[in-house]
Parts: sequence; structure tokens; C-alpha cells
Amino acid sequence: MMDLARFVTRKSVGLSRNSIRSFSIDELKPTAVTLKTAFRDRLEDAKKHALHGGGKKRVDAQHGKGKLTARERLDLLLDQGSFQEYDQLKTHRCTEFGMDKETYYGDGVVTGHGLIHGRKVFVFSQDFTVFGGSLSETHAQKICKVMDMAMRVGAPVIGLNDSGGARIQEGIDSLGGYADVFLRNVDASGVVPQISLIMGPCAGGAVYSPAMTDFVFMVKRSSYMFVTGPNVVKTVTNEDVSQEDLGGAKTHTSISGVSHGAFDNDVVALKQLREFYQYLPLNNRDKPEPKATSDPRDREEESLRYIVPDDPNLPYDMKALVKKIVDENTLFEIMPEYAPNILCAFGRMNGRTVGIVANNPSHLAGCLDIDASVKAARFVRFLDSFDIPIVTFVDVPGFLPGTNQEHNGIIRHGAKLLYAYSEATSPKITVITRKAYGGAYDVMASKHLRGDFNYAWPTAEIAVMGAKGAVEIIFRGLNEQQIEEKTTEYTKQFANPLVAAQRGFVDDVIDPAATRARLNNDLDILQTKQVTRPWRKHGNIPL
Repeated sequence: MMDLARFVTRKSVGLSRNSIRSFSIDELKPTAVTLKTAFRDRLEDAKKHALHGGGKKRVDAQHGKGKLTARERLDLLLDQGSFQEYDQLKTHRCTEFGMDKETYYGDGVVTGHGLIHGRKVFVFSQDFTVFGGSLSETHAQKICKVMDMAMRVGAPVIGLNDSGGARIQEGIDSLGGYADVFLRNVDASGVVPQISLIMGPCAGGAVYSPAMTDFVFMVKRSSYMFVTGPNVVKTVTNEDVSQEDLGGAKTHTSISGVSHGAFDNDVVALKQLREFYQYLPLNNRDKPEPKATSDPRDREEESLRYIVPDDPNLPYDMKALVKKIVDENTLFEIMPEYAPNILCAFGRMNGRTVGIVANNPSHLAGCLDIDASVKAARFVRFLDSFDIPIVTFVDVPGFLPGTNQEHNGIIRHGAKLLYAYSEATSPKITVITRKAYGGAYDVMASKHLRGDFNYAWPTAEIAVMGAKGAVEIIFRGLNEQQIEEKTTEYTKQFANPLVAAQRGFVDDVIDPAATRARLNNDLDILQTKQVTRPWRKHGNIPL
């Protein structure tokens, strides 16, 4: 009866001050029309409040840090007018520590689906203005709902992370929510692409969801990822470290390898994410239509005949080489600042997305080390999960020697890349541009690992090791002049691709200028590739 005065006025039912007692209780009841009108007003008010997050003061504080709000981010990420929101009015159910007196519609995360360049995508964007974006039981339920829908319809999931971590007031319910999200990350792995963009803090258990997604990007100077923050580090180890040094974008893109790239601010990050999205299929069965290109499929590139130096010890820029082959000289590089001795990137060949893996002799002579092996293995496994062709360019003198590498497990980590290439059944094309020495020759998508098409340029050297090193082992005790003579002999015999071609380990020695045309022809042939493997639950990659 307390709401009666809100819905019924004297004017609406014709009451006067002196006649109120003469009406029956049925006449005093609000009509269906007045109830509906009042509810519509209340609903409109609730939706208005939902759009403003934690309120103007907190929104202004977010802007003051140079950060956009959760909804502003989605406006930039998605095609205009395409966003359809889920659970806008959902609120938490916690009553502990006075939480029942503080509720916000949406509970700190905006979820739904939309379009990027006309292609569907499911999204969630954490709202730092509401409880610091902390994850509650209902917050997690909203994220799980979009992930379930993404799996159901076969579309990628993009998470815009800006959260202080678990909502402490909810205790175990919050932790359970994290686990529910983690499980869905694993279930979606290899089914739909998952992308995380860290746009603020991401601490504690919160870091493990992005860590299990396919790609993690960060915003410079405003995003942080760490399991334990600077205060805990100080307490436990007595180290003084800033948030930026402990878990900022520079740390994770160049040292830890947690992040695949970093951008200058929110606007640039979201723009680049839209660009990146165009390279991805919607799911593991999707075959995207080739993107229109004006670059001729059989274009010859004369400069490729001279890009590799005659001196095998001189470096050159592998990225520049690859750009001359792909459509419109365009690549989207993954982890450019981490393990630069190997290049991982998306590109297009005649409009089709391909993954590029290439040793880069400009860094560590192109050697495979621990970081390069892990970086490339992870990328190869993503490409294979979604049947994206893998194009490998080889110039590798071997695995990086040294006690640091051996003690930190180069054997185990190098085996990851070997395993990834061996397991991959997506189209695999390999081009050896110069050195392919020792075990690293085998690892880099060789014919022995079921490479579909393997080529060598005339500059290729395929051998167990370099000529001088081989001679010093084979012919011990020779003087310097004799070593030089034998080195020349060995170089003439083995420092070329002829023996490999005679054995069928390379399918052809090709003109570098014709590489683009050859790869495009092969990619056409491999569109219908099928591989049958023995049944198994899963393999045991050397983690």
C-alpha cells in the first residue's frame, strides 16, 4: 500500500478532500494503465542510470587519467549503431559490508554483440567507474553469457579489461566467478578467436583469463598486469618497484612476452584492434572471403634477387623481404618487441589471410633461442587451430648456444616449436632464403615435418653446420691454409640447395623474384587440403 500514493492521485480518480472516505477499496486501487505508465518511467530512469556507470565524478576521474569509459570504448571498437547490449539492468546480490546500499545497473561490465567491418563479434568492456571494475558473481555471469553465445553462433570474443580484480566483499563467490570465466576461455580455445585488450589495471586472478586468450594487447602507460602488485612485492621481497616496471606494457611486450603488442592510447588501440580483426576468421570452420586487392597475384619483385647478401655473415632485414612478397607490402606484426630474431605476422596473399613465421638475421643472426621458439610455437598453434596457411621463411644458423640457454631449457622450449610445426595440418609452405643449419633446419617447417611445398632460393645453404665449423671437426689437425682449402671445398659441395633438391627435401630451387606467384599458386591448390591423423584425446606438447 506504500506505493499507492505514487501511482494514484486525487485528480486521477476524481477524489476531493471531504469525500475520500466514501470510496471503496476497489475504487482506490491503481489502474493497469497507471501502473504501466509508472513502470515505463521507472524503466527509462534505470536505463539512463545504466548509461552513466558510476556517475559523473568517477567518469571525470577516468577521463582525467586519459582513459575512455567502457561504453566510449565500445563505440570506437564497433561499427556505428551495431551494438546490442545484454543484461544492462543486472545488479549484484551481495548484502555484506553495506553492499546492499550500493548498487549500479550493469554491475561494472558492459556486454553484448556487434559488428566490426560488418562481421559479428561478441564483446565485454569492464567499467572501472563502478566498483573499480571489480569482478563479482553477477559480473562474471554477464561475461560468461557472451562467451557462451559466441561459442553457440561461432564468433570471436573481445574483452576490454579495466578491473581492480576480485570484488573482495563477495569473497568466494567472486573467485568462483573467475573460475567460470577461465573454464570458458579453455572451452573456446581453438573454436573461436579470443582477444584481450588491457586498458587499465588487471591484477591477481584477473590476469589468467587474458593469459589464456589467443592475443593480449595493452595500452602504454595506463595498463598493468601482475599477479601480485608492488606493495605485496615490497612486503615479501623488500623490492621497490613501480607498477609500470612490474607489469606495464613495456615489460610485457619486451621482457615477459605476456603481451602481443602495445599502443599509445585507448583510441589508437581500438583502431588497431579493428584493423587486426580483419585478419581473423570468425571460427575454426569459417573460410573468410578474400579481401579485394589491386596487387597482382603474379607480381614479380626484382629486388628479391639482390636482397640477400653474398656474404653469409652479413645481416639483412627479413621483415622488408617478406613485405615485398605479401599483398600491398602490408603486415600486422605480432610481438614485434619480443624475440625480434623471429618474425611472426599476419599478411595476405591474393586477399587471403596467411600467417608468416620467419627467422630474422638482423637479430642474433636469426638464431632460434628460448624466447623465439616459444613465440613462434604459440603463433603456429593459433594458425593451425583456425586452418590459416603458414608461410615460413628460413634463414637460421641453428639454436643459440650458451649456458644461459641450456640451463633455462632450450631443449624443452625448442621442442615446442618442433611439436607445433609437426602437429599443424593447415597448409604449410616454406622458403629457405639462406642458411638452414642443423636441427634448426628440421624445426623450421621442413619437408620432413609434412611441409606441403618447400622451396629454396639459389642463395640457400642447407647443411649440418657452417663450412668452417664442419671442416674443423671433420679434418682435425690441419693447418690454417689446409683448413681454408677444405672450407672452400666443403662450401662448393654443401653450401647450396642442390643436394636437398636431389633428395626431394626441397621441391624446387626458385627465382626469388617469382616467389609471390609461386606461393599464390600453391595456396590455391592447398585450399582443399585434408589430413587424417590417428585418433587421440590430445597430444602432450613439452610445456
